[in-house]
Amino acid sequence: MSPPAGRGRNDMTQQLVAVPGAELCVEAFGTSADPAVLLLAGMAMSMDWWETAFCERLAGAGRYVIRYDHRDTGRSTCWPPGEPDYSADDLSTDPLRVLDALDIERAHLVGMSMGGGITQSLAARHPERIRTMTLIATSPAGALADERPLPPPEPRLAATFTDPTPEPDWHDRAAVVEHLVDEQRPYAGAFGLDEDRVRRLVETVVDRSGSPASAANHGMCAEGSAAPFRMADLTVATLVLHGTADPLFPLPHGRALAAEIPGARLVELPGMGHEIPPPALWDTVLAAITEHTAADLWSGPEARNQAG
Repeated sequence: MSPPAGRGRNDMTQQLVAVPGAELCVEAFGTSADPAVLLLAGMAMSMDWWETAFCERLAGAGRYVIRYDHRDTGRSTCWPPGEPDYSADDLSTDPLRVLDALDIERAHLVGMSMGGGITQSLAARHPERIRTMTLIATSPAGALADERPLPPPEPRLAATFTDPTPEPDWHDRAAVVEHLVDEQRPYAGAFGLDEDRVRRLVETVVDRSGSPASAANHGMCAEGSAAPFRMADLTVATLVLHGTADPLFPLPHGRALAAEIPGARLVELPGMGHEIPPPALWDTVLAAITEHTAADLWSGPEARNQAG
């Protein structure tokens, strides 16, 4: 699929693109003549968590903004719960397949949580495809220089992994919505869960999804076979956005990313939990991403030093 080029028009709405073994739902905002920014959501998250208003504001800053549903989320191909017929490598390669489907050679990647891990892996394996990367609420995916331990999830969140809440009747929309809203509560930051906003998002997620229960399949594909890498060897210009109240990856995870990746910049987001930045932080986040993606200043540490 090749969207028509040309500044001054929206180049596409939601479309399904064929990739090996699946179809992925993709949506873009802005015009394809602008620099492409590909948004990668976290584990079990559809594109809907990158809110439309967020995408429109970033597109209004002169970016061609692309979001997509991971396999087993949204309108993308879903497998029966507990039976994913794909690997972590498929999840990690799908962003490049999306870019190929849109005839985009290089893009700025913005990844949250699992999406941030995928972004780091792609930066190690295919740096020629990535202009810059922005890592949100994620953790180092490669080896650290000093192998220092990073803090585990906070106890209130760790308990949800050892004692998860019972699953709902997946045919009962109201029960599914309530279940998915409740799942977000432990990840909220210092300001608590924005109940109305999250419920609206979850309702959109449920109504768009072919199989809401299938999103949990991502947890069965957590380990991939990609070659290991060292964080210090990454050469893609990096912005790190990390909440000061992230309960899954506490702030030292974000600080480690900034310390380990040569030339990386860290922006700490007060009170944010483990989440795609909420509207209260959009002014800060969008300004940082817009500045970071403004020009291809760097291709590696040496060029970064010359530029700044």
